[in-house]
Amino acid sequence: MTLTLEPILRSAGISPADAQVIRHAYVKEHEDTGTSGIHADSTDDEILAYTASQSSNPRQFPAKPPRFWIVFVPEGGTRARLWSVVEHRGETSNDGQRRTFDLVQSDHMQDLRERLVIGWRSPRTWRLNGPTAAGYPVVEIADSQPIPFPGFDRLILDHARLQAVMREHRYAAWRTALSSVVGIYLITDTRDGRQYVGKADGAESIRQRWGVYASNGHGGNVELRGLDPTSFRFSILRVFDPATPTPVIDQTESHFKHVLDTRKHGLNRN
Repeated sequence: MTLTLEPILRSAGISPADAQVIRHAYVKEHEDTGTSGIHADSTDDEILAYTASQSSNPRQFPAKPPRFWIVFVPEGGTRARLWSVVEHRGETSNDGQRRTFDLVQSDHMQDLRERLVIGWRSPRTWRLNGPTAAGYPVVEIADSQPIPFPGFDRLILDHARLQAVMREHRYAAWRTALSSVVGIYLITDTRDGRQYVGKADGAESIRQRWGVYASNGHGGNVELRGLDPTSFRFSILRVFDPATPTPVIDQTESHFKHVLDTRKHGLNRN
């Protein structure tokens, strides 16, 4: 049995009836409009802006487009590789020739970006209704490309990214690095700016400690229970060799709590 796009859409929480699928072509300029096209080295911002500009002719583009646009870019032959899923949030302009839409890149199918390849059965068609495209075959789901570890000083993660770091193959180097150290970390609730200073010490590496946050959101900390972890931002203040004496780590943790005033104006209780 051939795997099709439909179960992948549904597993990502996207109903085919609420989607359209687009396969862009690489062109320098469109002959009918004179507008610039995109190419293999176009940035995400350029592709998003290009996707947001569509014809005002309802025969070329639906008058009421669906919520989700599944956007592919071309490969050799009939292959189309997933660029991104974007969410349509309304029309922002229409001059009678071109319409511009407010599009936002969605987290839906994010783990399949640049990995999912489908067979595009209609080479002369660039846009399909979701139910039609749902029957198109999946020809490849490529392995994830490893993502280089940015360094402890540059590590900033929201909760969703933290969960990905703890489970996805492409972040294996990150898990190795985080397993090699103990230290002091910072959690910032981006909704109100309050901060929490925590530590990983003894036999518990930063990877192990953060793995608990990835799992339950609060890491067992009373101060963080009841808060929405989707607004948390994780970073590292200082790392130590695992052989570092516990009192040294405790003193450093206390120092950062004092400097950042997280006991009085943050989320630390002691």
